[in-house]
Formats: sequence, structure tokens, C-alpha cells
Amino acid sequence: MQNHQRKTYVTQLHKVYNEMQQALLQYQTDRNAVNLKEAGLNSKARVEAFFNEYFKVVQTCGGVAAPCFSTSYKNINGDAVSNNTGWGGGNCAVMSSGASICMDYPYQYSGSYGYVFIDINGSQGPNILGRDAFYLAVFYDGVLDVAGADINCRTNGVCGTEGGSLKDIRGTAEACKASQSSGAHSCFGQILNDNWEMNY
Repeated sequence: MQNHQRKTYVTQLHKVYNEMQQALLQYQTDRNAVNLKEAGLNSKARVEAFFNEYFKVVQTCGGVAAPCFSTSYKNINGDAVSNNTGWGGGNCAVMSSGASICMDYPYQYSGSYGYVFIDINGSQGPNILGRDAFYLAVFYDGVLDVAGADINCRTNGVCGTEGGSLKDIRGTAEACKASQSSGAHSCFGQILNDNWEMNY
């Protein structure tokens, strides 16, 4: 893959990431809350309302990925990736930018985070995890990162049960290339580790 195409993908991802990050923080501010839990972003209906209030939504798909997303994805190695087609704790939509987003409410899992699936160009190709599709986590403090990069990890550097580093939690390029599930966060994590560059 040409370096120009990698930069284009990362630029689009960074734009969607920034829009999401700003909207999550604005949601807290607008409700005079210190986190998303206190702000009331706590259900599938609230996620849908969040999308409609802070984004220009052109299509909503409720709690299912289709037709907002492609029905099939591959990893960078060319193998099929199983895609999470149901979002029981969240909502899926296509934004006016062309990006498709599914998002859980931010503390659905372990009381501190939910999942987010982004395809920067909707159902259009190439539909490859780590190129135009990325899986990440949204934490109740409004930060988007990878699962495992909770507040303690990000602020104190103590990550996971083994006490690894934030860099370790985010994963490796090799893990990204071989991801078999859309739930694999290592592609997004690797981009964060490489300061918003797609070096894999």
C-alpha cells in the first residue's frame, strides 16, 4: 500500500476521532457533569440522542450495524474478520462526513467503558480492519482509546493485571494485521502509539 493512501486513511480517522472526542466532552459540559455517567449517557436511547444532537446523522441503523456498515470485513493479511453485527447497549449511524459509527454507552463494560466501531467511509471499500475500519473504546471520562487504557492506566501508567505500560496495552502492528475479530483494538492502538501514523 502506498504511503499516500495510509496518510489519507489516518487523516480521515483522526478527523472522526476528534469530532467524537469533542462531542463527548461537549456532552459533559452541556450537562454540567464531570463524566459521561453523571451526564446521563447511559442507554441505547441516550446514545441515539447523543448522535442526533452532536452530529449530522444521515442514516440511523439502531442497534445493528447493517446497512450503516459493510456486511463483511477483512484484516490486513486478507483473512475474514467476524464483525459485531448487534449493538445491544448502543446505536449505529452514518454521519454526514460519510463515516459510520456504532457506539455503546460509555460504561457498559466493567463500569468504565463501552465499545466504538468506526468505518471512516461507511460501507464503501476497502472494508479492512486497520485501514478504513477501527475498533476502540469510549471511557466514562469521555476519552477514546483502546479497552484496557482506563483512567488509572492513562494517568498513573499502571495498565492491566500485569501492570504493563500504556504502549503495551495498545498492542502491536503484528496483532493488528492478524486480527480475526472487529473487536481487536490493536490497529487503533498502534496508530496512537505511533503518534497518528499508519506504519503497518
